[in-house]
Amino acid sequence: MPELLPYEVYAVHYAHNPNARRSGNFIGGDPHDGPMPLDYFVWAIKGPAGAFVFDTGFDEAMGAKRARQFVRSPSVGLKAIGVEPHDVRDVILSHMHYDHCGNYDLFPHARYHVQDIEMAYCTGRCMCHPGLRGPFEEEDVVAMVRKVFAGRVVFHDAVDELAPGLTVHHVGGHSKGLQVVRVWTQRGWMVLASDASHFYANMEEGRAFPILHSHEDTLRGYETMQKLASAPNAIIPGHDPLVLARYPVAKPGLEGIAVRLDVTPE
Repeated sequence: MPELLPYEVYAVHYAHNPNARRSGNFIGGDPHDGPMPLDYFVWAIKGPAGAFVFDTGFDEAMGAKRARQFVRSPSVGLKAIGVEPHDVRDVILSHMHYDHCGNYDLFPHARYHVQDIEMAYCTGRCMCHPGLRGPFEEEDVVAMVRKVFAGRVVFHDAVDELAPGLTVHHVGGHSKGLQVVRVWTQRGWMVLASDASHFYANMEEGRAFPILHSHEDTLRGYETMQKLASAPNAIIPGHDPLVLARYPVAKPGLEGIAVRLDVTPE
């Protein structure tokens, strides 16, 4: 078996929710309530098989609709680390919630990697229930259906390899078809959790974020990610501001915009 070549992995920050509190970030609340803001990221994976983008975020109009603080287009950070959205050929979507699948016009030549079960979920009977469809946007879902008919969607069932050293894994929980990415890096296997764990605290304390399809699957997802990653600190949560604090800036001038994840955290 040939030796795997490592990928570089980056988190690109594009939005913020300064008003979130601890009581709203855990099922059952938190006895020590206080501010616990959320950051919003997309991720770039650069390596021997080219550049992959994991999740695509939302745009300024969606930020205003959802009362989120839109900071900059994800394209700014991507371009700054050498990933030109127009040239991206593969986009991996963790799931179809509004903050992970927008900005589709930025990637006109990409094919989109989605779990079978997620597409069935966001176009099926579960969307008849307001409590389940709340994190989804109709136009995002319709846009993805159009991509299906344009031949630009690659469906995956549970576990699949996209390239040597790069795999997707269905974990569910937060959304029925949520998938995480496992990638080989210079410090071993890394897992990009996206919303499989919003914060470090969710998975470290076994306390789920309250927006979910299945509490059981969310907790099992924590266990799955621990098995997939080479070390506990090689699991990257989807919305934790600590990511920007723990990892070095991708290069000078990108403070608060992009950090490099495939190096040892501070």
